[in-house]
Amino acid sequence: QVQLVESGGGLVQAGGSLRLSCAASASGSIFSINAMGWYRQGPGKQRELVATITSGGSTNYADSVKGRFTIARDNAKNTVYLQMNRLKPEDTAVYYCKANGLYIDPGDGPYDYDYWGQGTQVTVSS
Repeated sequence: QVQLVESGGGLVQAGGSLRLSCAASASGSIFSINAMGWYRQGPGKQRELVATITSGGSTNYADSVKGRFTIARDNAKNTVYLQMNRLKPEDTAVYYCKANGLYIDPGDGPYDYDYWGQGTQVTVSS
């Protein structure tokens, strides 16, 4: 199966920047990645889309982050990034990476997958 590991969260003052990374890997499986994305869940809120990027590089952003956040991916490294600039206290949330595609186990598959990472906390102080 495919694992997603996020990094880069932390505490930052309003107006500051952070970059999140999410690396996909699989032990014993061959896999491909279609779309990757970032979602977030703030205190007392539902999980919401932040940004997505397809394998061809097409991007989509939530209105609340347009012009401040940039999503990018390195297909050779199976990694997606989220550069977050001009952060606001309302950006405080747990940020989750999501990816979907196909994987093949030795002698079995292919299978569709649609997985989440474990989440990374981003806290923006005012």
